[in-house]
Formats: sequence, C-alpha cells, structure tokens
Amino acid sequence: MDEAIKHCTAGIGIWEWASNDKGSEPDVVMACCGDIPTLETLAAVDLLRTHVPELKVRVINVVNLMTLQSPQEHPHGLRESDFDALFTVDKPVIFAFHGYPWLIHRLTYRRAGHGNLHVHGYVEEGTTTTPFDMVVLNRMDRFSLVSDVIDRVPALAARAAYAKQEIRDKLQDHKQYIARYGDDMPDVRDWRWGDNTGPRVRRADTSADNI
Repeated sequence: MDEAIKHCTAGIGIWEWASNDKGSEPDVVMACCGDIPTLETLAAVDLLRTHVPELKVRVINVVNLMTLQSPQEHPHGLRESDFDALFTVDKPVIFAFHGYPWLIHRLTYRRAGHGNLHVHGYVEEGTTTTPFDMVVLNRMDRFSLVSDVIDRVPALAARAAYAKQEIRDKLQDHKQYIARYGDDMPDVRDWRWGDNTGPRVRRADTSADNI
C-alpha cells in the first residue's frame, strides 16, 4: 500500500517488479495508463518473458497524464531530464492507453523521444462481444502489443516469422472460441501475473466506453 501511495502521488513511475532492465538499458519500454491497458501490458510482458527472456523490458505505469507534459505547460509535468530518464530518447516505447492515441501524442510531441512513441488505444472499433475481443478489435490486446515489440526491436527480427505466426494462430483460436462459446478463452480470461509470483491482476468487465 505504501508503494501504491507513492506511485499515485508521483503520477508516473517504473514498476520494478514487472521490469527486468534494472542496472542496464532497456531494449523496449512498455508504458500503460488505465486498468485494461495496464492488464494487457502486463500480460504482454509476461509473454515476452516466456518467449524472449533475454529481452530487457521496462514497464512504466502512468496515473496522471499531465506528467507527460513539460513543467512549462502543466505544474505536474516532468522535467526533460526526468522524462528522458524514464522513457529513454532512443528506445521504442509501446504505450497502451484507455483513450484516443492522439491524446498521448499531443501531450508528448515536444519530448526528445517522441518519434519512438507508438500508442495503442481506442480506435472506435467495437460491437456486442466479449471483453477481450473488444481490446482485440482496438488492437490493444496483449498479442498486438507483443507483435509491435517484435516490429520495433531490431534484435527480434531473426525470430519474428515464428513469433508472428504464433500470434496470428492465437488470435484465430480466440475468434473461433468466442464464436463457439460466446466467452473469452480461459487462459486469457483467468490470466494472472507470473503464476502468482507477483500482484494478482484479473480482467475487469469492460465495454467500448472504457477501453
């Protein structure tokens, strides 16, 4: 609880328990804001740890969007040096957001590493479907996030073909499962971080309104 209070007070920070880059440079930064985007980001990081354990991943959770701006634009904004220390200036940043992607770009367009920022968010896709299918339709699901990491990290290019095929197959399994059962696959619906070695996080009910 003390750590959560400190994190929420700061409005942004690295989740050390979900990262594995401490003491070195990250290969990729996984950022998230909002409950469902955070869940999908953690699930994506879990997949990366399983399939590419040598990949250095930094996980940043954003509580206060105004921290993304500069101090000149908002009193809660991070100084350039602090922002660059968190997000780096030359590493790909995969950002999952529970709103329109353009908002994140507008808040960060003056930052040094803005060109490395790739935002997944609400793209006005949705229908009467399952919670996980809603994020799939908006390309903010764990598999889309992992796919983006593969595309953005040069070191992963050699194994990209196999990983991409596995992702496509998993999304096809998802489509077939919800068409048959009208519910999300158990391994998606009941996913837990690190097989109970970390905080227990489970998908909340969602709709197009709170993606």
